[in-house]
Amino acid sequence: MQTRPRASLGRILHDLGSTVLDVAASPGELDAEVTGVYIYDPLDELLVPPGGIVLAVGVHGAADICALLESAREAAGIVVKLPVDVDEQVRSKVLETGVAVLGLTRAASWAQIVTLLRSLLAEGDLAEPGDGPQGDLFSLANAVCALLDAPVTIEDRSARVLAYSGRQDEADPGRVETVLGRQVPERYQRMLDERGFFKQLYQSRDPIYMELDGDSINRAAVAVRSGDEILGSIWAAVHEPLTPQRQRAFADAAKIVALQLLRERAGADTQRRLRADLLSTVLAGGADAAEAAGRLGIATQRLCVLAAQLTDLPETDPARVEGDRQRFCDALALHVAAIHPKAAAALVGSVAYAVLPLNPGDPSRGSSGDAPGADEEVRAVRVAQSFLSRVGPRHAANVGVGRLAASLAQVSRSRADADRALRVLRARQVAGQAAGYTSVHFESLLLQVADVVNAEEQTPTGPYLRLLAYDREHGSELVATLRAYLDAFGDVNLASAQVHVHANTFRYRLKRLAEISGLDLSDPDARLTVMLQMRIFGL
Repeated sequence: MQTRPRASLGRILHDLGSTVLDVAASPGELDAEVTGVYIYDPLDELLVPPGGIVLAVGVHGAADICALLESAREAAGIVVKLPVDVDEQVRSKVLETGVAVLGLTRAASWAQIVTLLRSLLAEGDLAEPGDGPQGDLFSLANAVCALLDAPVTIEDRSARVLAYSGRQDEADPGRVETVLGRQVPERYQRMLDERGFFKQLYQSRDPIYMELDGDSINRAAVAVRSGDEILGSIWAAVHEPLTPQRQRAFADAAKIVALQLLRERAGADTQRRLRADLLSTVLAGGADAAEAAGRLGIATQRLCVLAAQLTDLPETDPARVEGDRQRFCDALALHVAAIHPKAAAALVGSVAYAVLPLNPGDPSRGSSGDAPGADEEVRAVRVAQSFLSRVGPRHAANVGVGRLAASLAQVSRSRADADRALRVLRARQVAGQAAGYTSVHFESLLLQVADVVNAEEQTPTGPYLRLLAYDREHGSELVATLRAYLDAFGDVNLASAQVHVHANTFRYRLKRLAEISGLDLSDPDARLTVMLQMRIFGL
């Protein structure tokens, strides 16, 4: 059996190209094996295993770069936004630690470089220079690039970039933007559609040639098919039409890419089902949770469960709904994995669950009255809010966060907390919100009480029932008057303004509702009883 090639730092730089990532200071040969991608946070302890790439967000200046190199001696490299301040001290520290300093183009966001690096590492899309195709999409893209002598992208039906070859710096700004965003920009898609190129592409079984305007380089493209199903397409940035020989090679390459897409689709589905089953076992707790956690490679102590759900899915297209949910879950998995290497996420039903390990918080940052784990829950909510802000333009969603689980035995409780917090957000009919369980505890309890009330078919009783009956019979608004009074804590002037009546009129209504219902507004227990009935029955 052939061993998959190592993901070396040199190979990553070769595949991304100097347009995206370039060497600012090198310790020598860039043959260090890359094992993962980690984001530097100055507020957290930096734990980077050997071979990690550290994204130095917010790091500027030679002194800060040297300090980070000292802290990340086991790393393969650190990435700093251009321009990188490299002086003799930085060069000396690079040679001392053996850690390379890489410069990231300012046109790329940190989210984009995380996606690019992790997709390369996770999909095993790397081969050493000079090796032949290894049967994966990035290797195939490089092979097609060599055949056509042109930079290539492989895209799905939604114009998302699945893989790309080297030499992208030879293409036009549109191609660079496409590779950085892993998606063809909307304006280019619209232009290609208006000029009929997409229709021509998907109707033809041969490569087509497209002449583009402005500073864009022309394109040759071929559809990737499995029978009559369109799986995607391959795009090459070319300056002239392909020769007949290259056209045949291009068409043959599309057949190989089709086989690989089918294999990856089947393999990805299997892996996703396995991860979902294993994570479900962890979330349920029980005797098998420890074994499932071990197979997933996740932490087993100090965890918070996140429950994320899309809110704006169309009901008419089940296939699209499932695809959107899976892409949303993949984004969540990428986000939490960038924060902690032993995090995991999977789609279970319509909810994407993530298990997020959290280091102990700084005791000086919390108040003495905080419950144990409160600081970690707040940090997990910030992680959820950061995730929602990143996916917000594409996915409207909410995230519920459970309380800290000190061990695997408490993960099922944290999952239940997260589900309940998510339910509160659904009941509020909001989107783009994250909530920790402790912050919505009372609302969650009211929803649970309402469940019992509905299951037992209970109805309002006492003064509240009499007021409802009177309003139905006489067309009055005594219930609204009572609600305004209670919401205003008994402030008649404020309450009367809320219902747009004179204060004296409001006082008269209060007197009437007390006479009709028998409610004693001076009794705190009576007030609490009627307030709870209003919340539970919602009438």
